[in-house]
Amino acid sequence: MKRWLVFALVVPLMLGSGGVATGKPLSRIIAEMGLSPADFEVVNVAANTLLAQGAPSVGQERKWTNPDTGSEGTVRVQAVEGNCVILQHVIDPEGKGQTRDIRTRRCRDADGNWFMAP
Repeated sequence: MKRWLVFALVVPLMLGSGGVATGKPLSRIIAEMGLSPADFEVVNVAANTLLAQGAPSVGQERKWTNPDTGSEGTVRVQAVEGNCVILQHVIDPEGKGQTRDIRTRRCRDADGNWFMAP
């Protein structure tokens, strides 16, 4: 259940262009991306790991792969804006060579926790 809640919050932000979220159902968003819920979990773990390595700086990146589905990609710090970062996700669903380029924004709260932001 917790996993689906994360997907419901993360996916619309990931698919938004320039931080604009879409109102599509989660099942349709996943289908359009070509990623499984397990792929989204791997992407999120890669982003969290990247941000847990200290103060993020532009250019830092973390590669990820899901051997169960063949999907792979890279999460890269594209910009640092105060206590927020813009992450660029280059995703290759199922290793088909059809990459997707998605941006997300995460900000750090006063306790040092990262959260998704519009």
